[in-house]
Amino acid sequence: MTVAILADEVLKQELLTKKLPEAITVVWVDSVRSLTIADADVYMDLLFELNAERTQQLKRLQPKPVIVNAVPWTTNKTGANFIRINAWPGLLQRPVTEIALPATVSEASIKTIFEQWQWQYVVAPDIPGMITARVLATIINEAFYTLGAQVSTREEIDIAMKLGTSYPYGPFEWSEKIGLTRVYELLTELSHKDARYTPAPALQKAVDLG
Repeated sequence: MTVAILADEVLKQELLTKKLPEAITVVWVDSVRSLTIADADVYMDLLFELNAERTQQLKRLQPKPVIVNAVPWTTNKTGANFIRINAWPGLLQRPVTEIALPATVSEASIKTIFEQWQWQYVVAPDIPGMITARVLATIINEAFYTLGAQVSTREEIDIAMKLGTSYPYGPFEWSEKIGLTRVYELLTELSHKDARYTPAPALQKAVDLG
């Protein structure tokens, strides 16, 4: 099996850490155009952005499987029958990979791919954030609300979270690893249906400041 992958250096290193069997040929590409002209059995766009032109380019690769890092957006929102993968930095290298499937793709078909990759996976609901990203974004948002209210400092909140829950990172450490823009993007998408996910003013300010 040949897999063509579009990724930045961070996600590439996470995939290299996760490893694929020697029988799997990986073609690394540096642009959407390069991805669409690669000769592969499976295509992964880990830098996916929600825009019509990119979606149309990727749709030309079908019916071959197209896997996209579309954490905030459902398959309906992407406008194509792509397989979603939770590839936020720090999450892709976990032992279990989180994916969401469009209605037109059966788990049996994707199971074959993951078995050849020797990756464990879990099929999450096709909702914004799936499971893990939604939980992390909520925790990070609450941490920014706490920071904005001057209840505690970043360092103290991170320490409390790690000691209290045994998380590997505190919420601010997670936000730096994942990227605040990604967290903000997901929270904004979630807040369209539930105001509880409205980004904290302190988080909004941090995003605006870059």
